[in-house]
Amino acid sequence: MTTKIFSNLPPPGPPGETRLRVFSVTSGKGGVGKTSIVTNLAVAFAKMGRRVLIIDADLGLANVDILLGLTPAANIHSLLRGERRIEDILTEGPCGVRVLPASSGIYELTHLSAEQRISLLSHLDALEDRFDTVLIDTGAGIASNVMYFNAAAQEIIVVVTPENTSIADAYALIKVLTQNFGEKHFHVLLNMVQNEFEAINTFRKIERAAARFLNLSLNYSGFILRDENVRKAANAQKALVEEYPVTPASRSIRFVAEGLLASRLRTGMKGTPQFFWKRLLSEEQDAVIQGIPG
Repeated sequence: MTTKIFSNLPPPGPPGETRLRVFSVTSGKGGVGKTSIVTNLAVAFAKMGRRVLIIDADLGLANVDILLGLTPAANIHSLLRGERRIEDILTEGPCGVRVLPASSGIYELTHLSAEQRISLLSHLDALEDRFDTVLIDTGAGIASNVMYFNAAAQEIIVVVTPENTSIADAYALIKVLTQNFGEKHFHVLLNMVQNEFEAINTFRKIERAAARFLNLSLNYSGFILRDENVRKAANAQKALVEEYPVTPASRSIRFVAEGLLASRLRTGMKGTPQFFWKRLLSEEQDAVIQGIPG
């Protein structure tokens, strides 16, 4: 499938039309279905009338474009090298979702310097007011890029499966973000569960540990049922919610999307009606001036 690359961004919405929501979607370990959740939530949000942008922030192992059957003309690597403008690399996906594609197999992107972050944030600033919902697909684990994009977002969604390794690694991720980056609020989304009982039981394991050792109260954001059609949609390079709209996982995703948008931003939560990167841009510039490594 050839991707339509656009040069004209969607127009800004009327002032105060919809408050911007910026979600990072992250996980303690790989293989938990994080990117599939990002792409399907994005399409679900778009079907609800939102203007959606996906930032593929798994910079060295990107696969948002693969899951959606897109063929970007260029990616973030080209942007950082000064070869393309951001308008040239934004790629149109299903239901009008826009994707800022990353690159796979380029090691230097896995450890961005402070100067590179400033460059990226400067480019992203040009998109201010063009979207009202942003999904950041981070890498897995606790690498510096993962921490950086999670700290940048207004709201952090941690994806967990019932496997003990996923639970342990999700807790480790939350611990690092809490103790090293001052994060206090987390959505926890259970994926690939057999039923609601398994989802709640898994959530409670993380919740008890977070309450006891981190003094945190986690937000249960629902679950996505295990569904063979997820694999079929991925193989077809289609969004599940479009290819198999009435399957259990599709219904789960729509329910989660509705719940996330219905939830209110907490008082004092990061973010303004402008994009999150505007604030970070000045912070990164200060870090460079003071000689703080990225």
